[in-house]
Amino acid sequence: MHIARTIAEVRGLRRSLGRLGFVPTMGALHAGHMSLVALAAQHADAVAVSVFVNPTQFAPHEDLDRYPRPIEADLAQLEKAGVDLVFLPAVEEIYPAGFETRIEVGSVADRLEGAIRPGHFSGVATVVVKLLNIIAPDFAFFGQKDVQQTRVVRQVVRDLNMPVDIIIGPTVREPDGLALSSRNIYLDPVQRDEARSLFHGLRAAQTAFTSGERDAAKLRALIAAPVQETRGVIDYVSVADPDSLAELDLIGPSGAILSLAARFGATRLLDNVLLRTD
Repeated sequence: MHIARTIAEVRGLRRSLGRLGFVPTMGALHAGHMSLVALAAQHADAVAVSVFVNPTQFAPHEDLDRYPRPIEADLAQLEKAGVDLVFLPAVEEIYPAGFETRIEVGSVADRLEGAIRPGHFSGVATVVVKLLNIIAPDFAFFGQKDVQQTRVVRQVVRDLNMPVDIIIGPTVREPDGLALSSRNIYLDPVQRDEARSLFHGLRAAQTAFTSGERDAAKLRALIAAPVQETRGVIDYVSVADPDSLAELDLIGPSGAILSLAARFGATRLLDNVLLRTD
């Protein structure tokens, strides 16, 4: 496994890797990340992974400084998985002195997380474009858990005519339904138990949809109810168009994305499920 810390090293190694699958991460790797690594190996001759905690997607009051960085454990997992290239840059390598360019995505980035965290998706889009330009993969892999991020990345790649296929892997969950997240380690035992309510609400709404419910307001109420029975604080509950992420009144033939964000203590968690009508 090659570990590259500079852009020049990556570009020197890239020529020998053939059809390349790429998994961008911020480290603190868990089974969800590793499922994307396995998916990349199915599609490509070689797999590259970046480990970079991107400062431009964090607001000043967010958890950049305490974000987990168990790099030795991460590298051991990646080596065991047979990853060919790990890009492990310093902040100064990605954002050198004088760096000023940012990507602005538009309406799909202004809703949901974008409304709660202004500037977040500009930071995400900027670093993703930089990483795709540096790594030059044939395929890039993202997880469904961060569903708005997947929509932002797809739009950026489409709008900028970037020669990479974006592939979305399914959310990986604990046996009780909690979506895997690097931030789950922040939860104390009581918060961890309460955090199950995110998926319980989504599943209740999904069941109602399967039984014929199409009223978005009623589905939002079903999603919120289990969290409201805990000490969790809801940031938003959404029943949105699967492409634009605009809020719906009624679910039509295109289906919908159910999503929510909530805080358990100081830990903010996201989850979602996709509703299909076919």
